[in-house]
Amino acid sequence: MKEQKSGKILVVDDNEDLLKAAKIFLKRHFGQVDTETNPDLLPILMVNEQYDVILLDMNFTKDVSSGQEGFYWLDRILTLDSSAVVVLITAYGDVNTAVKAIKEGATDFVLKPWENEKLLATLNAALQLRQSKMEVHELRNQNQQLYQDIDRKFKDIIGQSAVMQKVFETIERVAGTDANVLILGENGTGKELIARAIHRHSKRHREAFVGVDLGSITSTLFESELFGHKKGAFTDAKEDRTGRFEQANKGTLFLDEIGNLPLPLQAKLLAALQNREVTRVGSNKPVQINIRLISATNMPINSMIFENTFRQDLLYRINTIEIRLPSLKERLEDIPLLANHFIELYSKKYNKDIRKASEALIKRMQKYHWPGNIRELQHSIERAVIMTNHSVLQPEDLFIQKAIMMEKQEDLVSLDHLNIEDVEKILIRKALHKHNGHITRAAEELGLTRSSLYRRLERYGL
Repeated sequence: MKEQKSGKILVVDDNEDLLKAAKIFLKRHFGQVDTETNPDLLPILMVNEQYDVILLDMNFTKDVSSGQEGFYWLDRILTLDSSAVVVLITAYGDVNTAVKAIKEGATDFVLKPWENEKLLATLNAALQLRQSKMEVHELRNQNQQLYQDIDRKFKDIIGQSAVMQKVFETIERVAGTDANVLILGENGTGKELIARAIHRHSKRHREAFVGVDLGSITSTLFESELFGHKKGAFTDAKEDRTGRFEQANKGTLFLDEIGNLPLPLQAKLLAALQNREVTRVGSNKPVQINIRLISATNMPINSMIFENTFRQDLLYRINTIEIRLPSLKERLEDIPLLANHFIELYSKKYNKDIRKASEALIKRMQKYHWPGNIRELQHSIERAVIMTNHSVLQPEDLFIQKAIMMEKQEDLVSLDHLNIEDVEKILIRKALHKHNGHITRAAEELGLTRSSLYRRLERYGL
């Protein structure tokens, strides 16, 4: 297999014959060799191409023998690119000139007429030096970014509002402990991000963070998912399986949507937490567990105690510390930060040149109540970035004006002027808003099944 040539070399000399000879020889050893007779073009050449080594003559037509022109252009090159690697050449070289050139930033020095093998060895050494410089530069940039990330403790969570600063303070206080944490907040407020931030700043950060969406686990699969099972324990148990508790051992277990858990399953969860052990389905041997528990819900869990839909003893177990995440309408000052963060994210993803959101759009966004909170904002920005032709997002790009107008109309309009479908849409919206987008609760309040509510949502485009 033919060896891949690498390295970009620029040779600058006013002797065209020398340039031709250099190019013929060097092309056999390097990936790219460019030549130039006029040093005045060096700034342009360096802007258009990033050369690994510049082979620079010290004496041009204005100054045949002193080498001052070479020193001048050496200084210009290093000003344009401080990591540039420059090898100087001259027909009138001596030790003093060579020492001065190296003191002023040259990498090496060769005399005309050169020996090809010696020139090649010098350029190869210079090329290795350039690669080392670039690696150091890249490492320095990476370290700078790491230090910035370290200084910014909660880099994944965007917010400078007073309510978010309180959340950050709470995370700092509780992260280093093993206290169980309950995170409360509407859909889309970032409860999992907070859970991950707590884990990342805890003593268990080197161990696993295991998340479970309890709202999506059926009653029949609950024990298998959380506690694991033995092979043959039930029809589909074709092999032994560890549950989420065991997977999170020594780390953090995040139970999302814990408010959706039926009472019988709450009892099983409480027993596992109290005993600090689980037993796999199909086994009689308990397994000791050591976890830090973080739970989250968008349900009014304290009210559920009085409705006998959530166990008080389980609540005591899971909420040693309680963190309430504000809705987006409670932190309007964070909307510009969030919007421009998502614009930058999706502009890169979809290769679009979009700089920011316009002031008019920001004001419009701050008037909207965002029932889906940050998740809704994120999806709206992503859609806008894909569809817009603007370099700055405008109000018409985000499709929220219609929603704002509908909200106002629903607050003002009399039911006497509406048909049945209009009334139904308003009632569905208000039920969803009341229950923070929770389909089951909204359906129960409306006297519908979940599937019936889903059909209406699809029919009305809600």
